[in-house]
Amino acid sequence: CLVSASGVSFYGDSGNREVDEGDPIGQGFLADVCRDWEGSLAPARQAGIRVIMARMGIVLSAGGGALAQMLPPFRLGLGGIAGSGRQYLSWISLEDAARALIHLVECKAVHGPANIVSPNPVTNVEFTRALGRALRRPTILPVPSFALRCLPGGMAHETILASIRARPGVLQKNSFPFRHPSIGEGIRSALSK
Repeated sequence: CLVSASGVSFYGDSGNREVDEGDPIGQGFLADVCRDWEGSLAPARQAGIRVIMARMGIVLSAGGGALAQMLPPFRLGLGGIAGSGRQYLSWISLEDAARALIHLVECKAVHGPANIVSPNPVTNVEFTRALGRALRRPTILPVPSFALRCLPGGMAHETILASIRARPGVLQKNSFPFRHPSIGEGIRSALSK
């Protein structure tokens, strides 16, 4: 079995629409990268190897990734809603992400794409409030969309401002037991490590 990780950015900015593994590719640079990454697995599939394409959401970890970058300003009370705050974040706790990958490898019938996300995506407003509560800090300073678009790299529109409301269809179909299904539980798990 070959497990390859890309991201739910495969679906592009899907707005409020829920997406799962059966949905087509979206538009944008990150969607194209995911398509090309997953396309490079064709030789393994043609050789008869079972291939799982793990499409990762935001993995919550205080030790790295997006959450680790958010913690310093939030701990100083400088965290706030990004853009409109209505954009969805598809997330998963680090523990559930690791357990989900093992679960999929052990499910011999599973192959193809699998969204590694919580069953409960949240809006940026919900995420911001949950992180503020967990840190016992205010979250009153909004970050306007135009300011985010000025960040180096020019990717804010596909990362911070994009809305991806992914559903873990393959995990749910294969009875994966989430330990941290709510954003509050996911953040608490990340901060406890």
